[in-house]
Amino acid sequence: MNCDETVLCSKCGSGKPVFRREYSGEQLCKTCFIESVERKIRRTITKYNMFERKDTIAVALSGGKDSVTLLHVLSRIERRFPSSKIIALTINEGIKGYREEAIEISRACCEKLGIEQVVSSFREMYGYDLDDIVRVAQDKTSLSPCALCGMLRRRALNVLARERGASKLATAHNLDDETQTILLNMIHGDMERLVRTKPKLDGIHQKFI
Repeated sequence: MNCDETVLCSKCGSGKPVFRREYSGEQLCKTCFIESVERKIRRTITKYNMFERKDTIAVALSGGKDSVTLLHVLSRIERRFPSSKIIALTINEGIKGYREEAIEISRACCEKLGIEQVVSSFREMYGYDLDDIVRVAQDKTSLSPCALCGMLRRRALNVLARERGASKLATAHNLDDETQTILLNMIHGDMERLVRTKPKLDGIHQKFI
């Protein structure tokens, strides 16, 4: 978002703005922006009772910016609850030339934060890399490679989380991801998936019946 460089941060009144929040008109410096994001996450977790004090939280860590940010924020929150624990789960789908760098980023992130990381792969779980699966499936299904990957990756994360005794699995879906999923389910008339969108959309099915 473009910021007005002639004004100072709306929160602290001293920092140089790096982000403009369109819906509120706020212009935030780097420190205040990070604090505002963390505050929103804490409030959302509290409002919807997402975590318990003794949870083992498995974070799906791909090495991309969204999952790395989620791990950083949850690690900061978790420090206030010594009975809880965070572990990171990283899946190597087996896409040639795609995942290697992200895995190294995720490993460095976990080392920096002192968080246990569990790395597994499609080949370990299913016997095939995603590239192999796509080649075999392309003439047998109308599903796209992304759809196949999504289903297999989610199952792999669920299996790893259960094996590690996790009570919660956190994924770094951003607002664009959530909005796209909701709109696609509405367009396709998939009410079964739509009503499973929780916790924010509990009861939405009543508005479409």
